[in-house]
Amino acid sequence: MTASAESRVHFRTCNLCEAMCGLRIELEGNRITSIRGDEEDTFSRGHICPKALALKDLYEDPDRLRHPMRRTASGWEQVSWEDALEETARRLHATQKEHGRDAVAVYLGNPNVHNTGNIMFGPELLRTLRSRNRYSATSVDQLPHQLVAYLMFGHQLLVPIPDIDRTRYMLVMGANPLASNGSLMTAPDVRARLRAIQQRGGRVVVVDPRRTETAGIADSHVFIRPGTDALALLALLHVALVETTPRPGPLAAHVDGLDTVRELAREFTPERVAPHTGVPTDVLRGIARDFLAADGAVCYGRMGLSTQPFGSLCQWLINVLNTVTGNLDREGGAMFTLPAFDIIGGPKALGLGRGSIGRWKSRVRGLPEFGGELPSAALAEEILTPGEGRVRALLTLAGNPVLSTPNGSQLDKALGGLDFMVSIDPYLNETTRHAHLILPPVSPLERSHYDIAFHALAVRNTAKYSPALFEPGPDARHDWQILLSLQHRLETLRKGRPSLRSTLKYQAVSRLGPERLLDLGLRLGPHGARFHPLKQGLTLAKLRAAPHGVDLGPLKPCLPHRLQTKDRRVHLAPEQLVADVQRLRERFPESATPEVRDGELLLIGRRHLRDNNSWLHNVSGLVKGKPRCTLMMHPEDAARRGLADGAEVTVTSRVGAVTVAVAVTDDVMPGVVSLPHGYGHGRQGTRLKVAAEHAGVSVNDLTDDRALDALSGNAAFSATPVQVRLAARESATPAA
Repeated sequence: MTASAESRVHFRTCNLCEAMCGLRIELEGNRITSIRGDEEDTFSRGHICPKALALKDLYEDPDRLRHPMRRTASGWEQVSWEDALEETARRLHATQKEHGRDAVAVYLGNPNVHNTGNIMFGPELLRTLRSRNRYSATSVDQLPHQLVAYLMFGHQLLVPIPDIDRTRYMLVMGANPLASNGSLMTAPDVRARLRAIQQRGGRVVVVDPRRTETAGIADSHVFIRPGTDALALLALLHVALVETTPRPGPLAAHVDGLDTVRELAREFTPERVAPHTGVPTDVLRGIARDFLAADGAVCYGRMGLSTQPFGSLCQWLINVLNTVTGNLDREGGAMFTLPAFDIIGGPKALGLGRGSIGRWKSRVRGLPEFGGELPSAALAEEILTPGEGRVRALLTLAGNPVLSTPNGSQLDKALGGLDFMVSIDPYLNETTRHAHLILPPVSPLERSHYDIAFHALAVRNTAKYSPALFEPGPDARHDWQILLSLQHRLETLRKGRPSLRSTLKYQAVSRLGPERLLDLGLRLGPHGARFHPLKQGLTLAKLRAAPHGVDLGPLKPCLPHRLQTKDRRVHLAPEQLVADVQRLRERFPESATPEVRDGELLLIGRRHLRDNNSWLHNVSGLVKGKPRCTLMMHPEDAARRGLADGAEVTVTSRVGAVTVAVAVTDDVMPGVVSLPHGYGHGRQGTRLKVAAEHAGVSVNDLTDDRALDALSGNAAFSATPVQVRLAARESATPAA
C-alpha cells in the first residue's frame, strides 16, 4: 500500500515475548487501524501471535500511568519529574549513608531484557548503587542455563540453541514452545518449524508431566514425574555412554571430562530410574537409541527443568547429551549464535560479563551470588529479618515480584514494611502499590527497539532495528533517561557536590542515547566494519534502511574459537555439577520407591499463548474467553477426592492456600496438578481494571521460598507438594 498524508505504514519487531515477530502496523493519522504480521520480515515471515495486538492496547490503556506518582496518607498524587527524581535519589542515598550500601536492594523484572535502553543504561545505575542486594527474574527462570554455560563454555550467555530448522530429532523436556513462542530459543512460528521436522522425516518427542500444546502435535508424548528429569537424562546418557560407544565427533579434541560423565552415568540405568520417573525402561532406551540414530538430533529443556530442585543438573546433562552424541556445534544439533550486536564478545560496559559464582552470599540464608545477583527467593527474608545489613529500601524496575517469585504473600508483607520503595513501572500493580514513588516510562510504541538479548538466542542470525512509532509527549521519559538521571543524581550526592567531569559525561551520554551506542556495537560486532572493512559492514544506518530486517544466515559451527573458557575447551564435567549428583542420589535412592505422603499431589505451573507473566493481563483482548486460571487435575485424583469438573477447591502448601476451580483432565498425569503463572490480581490498591475482573489466584502464594536448586539458587517452582480438598462452601460430589 502507498502511504498518503492520512495513512502510513510502520514496520517493527514485537517486543512482548522472545519470538521477535515482525509487525506491519497501519495508521490513520495517529490512530492505529491494523496490526498484522509482516510477510517480508526476514525472520518471522508474516507470523504473529495474539499478543502483538496488545501493543495498541498498552499504548492506549487508560490505566497506564503517564506522570510520576507519590503515595500519601490520603492516596496517590501526581508530582513533577524533577521532584520525583530528586526525592528518589535523596532517599536512596540517605538510606545507604545511614545503614550501608546493601540496605538498598534492586529487583529487575522480565521486561528489562525486552528493552534496549534498560539493557544499555541499567548496569551503570547498579554500579553507582554498589549494593550486593541485587535480584532479578533470572533466578525464577533461566539461571541454571546461565550457570551451566558459565561452567562449561566460559560465559553465562553462551547458551546452546536448538538448530530447529535443520534437526531431524527434537527431544523437548519440560518446555512448551507452542505457548511460549520458544524460550531461550527465539523462533517465531514454532508450530510450523516443528511440523517441518516431521515433514522432512524427523521426529518430535515431548517428555512432560502435562500433555501440553506442544505435546499435542508431537510424534509422541511421555509423562514423567515432576522433579525427576535429571534421572531420566542420566539414563539416556547411560545408554549413550555405557551401552554404546560415545561419539562426540569433531569436538572430541576440544572436550575434557568424557570419562568422568561416563562413570557418573554408569549406575543410572533405565531400570534404576524408572520407579522414580514413572517412565518405562523400554521407552527410555527407545528415546536414547532414536536420538543416537538420527542424522542431527537435539535435546531442549526449559522452565519445567530449570525451575525444579535439580535445575542446574538438568541443563548440564542436556548439554552433555548433545555433546557426547556429536550434536553440539553441528547443523541440526545445538549451536551458538553470532549476533550482530555481540553481548558475549562485545561492549563490557553493558555489565554482561562472563559470570561469577559465590563471590558473596545472602545475609540470612547464605545463598550464593551468581553474576552479581542473589536469588530472588531471598529478598523477602532480607527485608523481614532484623539486624545489621537488613534491606530497608527497594528499587524495582519493570517487575512484579509479588506475583512472580516464590511465597509471594511473604514478599507482599515484606514490601509493606520498607522505609522507602520506588518503582520504575507504567502500572500500579500488586508490587508497585507498595511504592512511595512510581516513575512511569513511555510505552513500547514510543521507543525504538533492537533485540540485544534475543538476537543472541535466536535459531537464525538476523538483525533488525525498529524506530519509535509515536513521539513521546513533552512530559514523558524513556526508561533509560530515568535510569541515567538517577545515576547522575546519586553520584552527585555521594561526592557532596556537582562534578564537572560527571556532569559532562552525563550530558554526553544523554545526547548519545541508545541509538549511537547500538551503532557502535554493530560496527564493532562480528558483522560490522571492524571485521568487514572492504564491505563496510553492518551499521545502524543500514538497519534503518532495511525495515524488514537483515538476514545474516543460519547458525554455523563456531567452536572452539567461540568458547570463552581460558583454555578454549569444553568443560564437560565441572566439579560443582559432578558433586551435585550426590544430592540426586540421596533424594532418589536406588533401593527405594517414590515416597508420596497421604493425599499429596505435586504442583506444576503452565502458561498460555495469550499470557506473558502478569503484565499483559490488563489487555481485554488477551484475557477474554473461558477462564484460564484453573487447577488441572487427573480424573483418578479428582474421583478419590469426590471432585467434579468446575468444583471450587482449596489448594494448600507449606506457605499458603488458594481457592480455585478444578478442571478435570487427563492432560496431566496422576499425582500432578497444574496452575498457571501470573495471576492473583485480586489484591487491593491496584489500578488494573481489566486484570481485576480476571483476577484468578497466584500460584506463587503456594510455591515455597525455601525450595531451591541448591547449586544455582534458582527457585524450584515445579514439584511443589500440595493438598487439595473441596472448598468449604461447596458440597461434596460423590466419586464416580
